[in-house]
Amino acid sequence: MNKRFSRIALVGKVEDARVADSMETLARHLLSRELAVLCDESIDAACLPGQVERRPAAELTADADLIVAIGGDGTMLYAVQLTKGRDIPLLGINRGRLGFLTDVLPDEMIESFDEVLEGRYETDVRQLLEARLTLADGSTAVRVALNDVVVQRHESGRMVELETWIGGRFVNTHGGDGLVIASSTGSTAYALSCGGPIIHPSLGAIVIAPISSHTLSDRPIVIGHDSRIEVRLVLRSATRAQVTCDGMLLGDLDAVSRLIIEPATGSVTLLHPPGHDYFRLLRSKLHWGRSGRSGGADS
Repeated sequence: MNKRFSRIALVGKVEDARVADSMETLARHLLSRELAVLCDESIDAACLPGQVERRPAAELTADADLIVAIGGDGTMLYAVQLTKGRDIPLLGINRGRLGFLTDVLPDEMIESFDEVLEGRYETDVRQLLEARLTLADGSTAVRVALNDVVVQRHESGRMVELETWIGGRFVNTHGGDGLVIASSTGSTAYALSCGGPIIHPSLGAIVIAPISSHTLSDRPIVIGHDSRIEVRLVLRSATRAQVTCDGMLLGDLDAVSRLIIEPATGSVTLLHPPGHDYFRLLRSKLHWGRSGRSGGADS
């Protein structure tokens, strides 16, 4: 039987009026059902009812049993960082543009949420990547990513050269703007714009996609979910590279740094209302079958 929820943390950028409106509506609804609602103390108090518990971001999910991200996929990625290894499921309300992760529409928010509160929902476990950057002084920066780890040139107008190694075996030297190392979840994000394939989340595979490659033969490749990837800056490269995880800075990669990307020990659980259909989501977000001649059903 699915778990019932009683303490719900809301996250979102209320500077966007659409997000603020949805957050207030949802908070009032949850409070009317006598549930505890928590939010970041940095949110303007006027945006939410007074009964909402306000906490520092670092303590927001300490005793929450569900996180609701209201906004776009960036908000959901931020919410993933708040779980910090805890088994807290995430639900996304789409107030962004594409919204591959935040798939509940605003018009359906209350109805969908009531279904979740009654235990009627689908669970979707997604694998995480872990990036570990070791610097010349021996210090190490570590961060997990749901979507991708991006290694990108630091200076504009200059090509960066990177080497990739998988399982200790040399793969290729990539000249261009950088690399995207994406999970199956992240295959519909930055990696997609680099010509990478869409990978069903259940496969758990990893995509390595060059960014604006200088060589046409340097193509995206798909590797196993348990792969250990090392990215090195070529010694002769005239520039540095910057490493980000889900858009958040990890650090700079130089000729003496070492970047390792491998599966994280934990995972994250997304919740969907009943009837969630990944392929219908793709059709909607990528505008498939809009020629007017398609006989496929969108329902």
